[in-house]
Amino acid sequence: MLSYLNPDSILNQLIQRQPRAVAWVSGNEAFPELKGTVRFYPCLQGGMLVEAEFFHLPAAADGSANAFFGFHIHENGDCSDSFENTGSHYNPSGAAHPFHEGDLPPLMSNSGYAWAVFYDGRTTLPEVLGRSAVVHRMPDDFTSQPAGNAGEKIGCGVILPI
Repeated sequence: MLSYLNPDSILNQLIQRQPRAVAWVSGNEAFPELKGTVRFYPCLQGGMLVEAEFFHLPAAADGSANAFFGFHIHENGDCSDSFENTGSHYNPSGAAHPFHEGDLPPLMSNSGYAWAVFYDGRTTLPEVLGRSAVVHRMPDDFTSQPAGNAGEKIGCGVILPI
């Protein structure tokens, strides 16, 4: 199905199209300076493009400036109560981790900054509207059930249409 999907088409869609949804992510009480924007673009081939940019991510547990963080779409668009109301990873198909529709690639921070763009063909933009984009303190281990053992939710933003 993706045989006609080439880097030029993805790049052109990212450059030429406007995002159709956005999540403005804020940090929790422990990391109030953490800020980010996650933009969602419908993709001509189906699925969506996701572009994420984060500032002031914390240092790694060992103190180094570079760190990995879990990044997921959670089922509820409610970032209240220290992000406890976001629910579980978005997983309408009941798939095992890391194959939930809400499982996203990890973020790699360099001195507190992370930028990522990727194609997600497992879900569509209308399916994620009203849900939450969540950053976790630890990297996803891609093994532990049900959610990858990524630890505390340190950033959250509700995915809203533009």
